[in-house]
Amino acid sequence: MTARAALSVPDAAFEARLREVLRSKVEFIELIGEDLVAAGGKRTRPLITFLSAQLLGASPGGPDWKYVQDVGVCVELLHSASLLHDDLIDDADTRRGHQAAFRRFGNVVSVMSGDFMLSRLLMLLSQMPGSAPLTRAFGETASVICEGEVLQFQVAAYQDYSLEHYLSVIHGKTAALTELAARSPALLLGARPEQAQALATFGLEYGLAFQMQDDLLDLAGEEALIGKPVGGDLREGKATLPLLYLLDGPHGAEVRAVLERRAAQDGDVARVRELAVQGGAFTRTREEIRRRAALAAAALGVFPPSEAREGLERLAHKEIERAR
Repeated sequence: MTARAALSVPDAAFEARLREVLRSKVEFIELIGEDLVAAGGKRTRPLITFLSAQLLGASPGGPDWKYVQDVGVCVELLHSASLLHDDLIDDADTRRGHQAAFRRFGNVVSVMSGDFMLSRLLMLLSQMPGSAPLTRAFGETASVICEGEVLQFQVAAYQDYSLEHYLSVIHGKTAALTELAARSPALLLGARPEQAQALATFGLEYGLAFQMQDDLLDLAGEEALIGKPVGGDLREGKATLPLLYLLDGPHGAEVRAVLERRAAQDGDVARVRELAVQGGAFTRTREEIRRRAALAAAALGVFPPSEAREGLERLAHKEIERAR
């Protein structure tokens, strides 16, 4: 068997464990849990956890692997709970091609099912070696996620646009969880401080690059490709990175006016897209995405070459390619 074949990623065993943890005597909670498992998805966050653990020497069948798998489950539960809440906050119709849970079951069921997921991940964490630092890390990340979501609305309400606020928002939306996914195996396995820091840096920079790319596509993409109308963030008064670059340019006053009225006039989105192309805002954003993704890959240099390291590097390089 080759080393590549031996590399473990979230698979049917992971899905079975996720389903087991989500079991409930309450049918509606059980159905939402089943929807989560059935929807699948790329499982990028638990994949980061699995690869980080293997980078630190853990291996399938080893004494710590069942805990590695459960940390991956915890990461996915925190992510899924935040999505249940986000869909309600954003008044979303669908999630991964299916009707949003709150549309199907109502607000209370959706929110409480998200809270159920959080309770189950706490139960898992309590059974792990080194549960105290792991639990603290998950708690801190959950706090950052909440703060990022609220800050996003606060910035739009106060029209207080800045790069500092933007980075805080996308840290909460995405990067805090990818950072946790990467560094939690270091807490579980007792890694050296420089290894833990390298993994945290990877997760942070990868998550920032990933969210910057999503934000770029929201304005620069095409509806047929992104599956939603372009300019959604602009219509919600959210100043993403391309808009921040425009606000600092010669057309800043015009762009600020569009943001403040939330692109309510015909042609607002098209005009901002035009300015972003002419002023190089899209190009600068792509450069920043590539820079962040390169920082993520470079952080792994403290580890010797391995299949696990290459797996993480491929995730970063994918963001570099998406930004071309």
